[in-house]
Amino acid sequence: MPVTGSRISVQVSLSGFAFKVGTTGSGWLGPDRVFTTPELQRRYDEVEISLFTPKCALVPTPCFESAAARSILSDVVKLKEEDAVSWIDVPEFGAMLVYSNTIGESLSKVLSQTLFTSSGNRAEVLPELYYILRDLPLCKEYNKMLASYHDGLLNLAIAQGKSLLLANTYDAVDFTTAEYFIFLAMKKLQLNPEVTTITFRTPLDTEDELSLYRYFKAVEQV
Repeated sequence: MPVTGSRISVQVSLSGFAFKVGTTGSGWLGPDRVFTTPELQRRYDEVEISLFTPKCALVPTPCFESAAARSILSDVVKLKEEDAVSWIDVPEFGAMLVYSNTIGESLSKVLSQTLFTSSGNRAEVLPELYYILRDLPLCKEYNKMLASYHDGLLNLAIAQGKSLLLANTYDAVDFTTAEYFIFLAMKKLQLNPEVTTITFRTPLDTEDELSLYRYFKAVEQV
């Protein structure tokens, strides 16, 4: 049955998925849980599915040409001939996000064929970085920092006010390495973590959250 006025947000990585309904999150689950998790057998007014793909590039809208999308993305990431390339508007920052969801997994496709909106529409699978950029303006402070981390991939965006300073993905084998990239980005942008709140879209375990609290003014999750 449809759940009126509700939304489910699903994040997908190479090893599994996590979801959030309202303020309730699942933590990370294995692919075998797709067909046994009750929350995935319902319909919602809004369905969001994000994929942890490192194959992303943000391009100012005036500089973007759809015919050059593959060339633009191949300039910053390694693409295989069979990699499908897509793009989506990021109006919050006057840019287009060019991306490929071809990363050797099929779980996101299975989820998109399982989860439907209450009107019967299937959700489009979009990069996690797209939702990072979409939600970044919701951070309340002037220095805005929004991140997600799982399966060795860090998504990170930083803004001051309405000005986007950074949007990138990083290969980080563990959370300590992810923290290194976060602090490196802040150093280059001359931002002080002691007066900055960092927000994560992904679940944080207690150890990682406490590690962040050693450096940041506050650590939040959305």
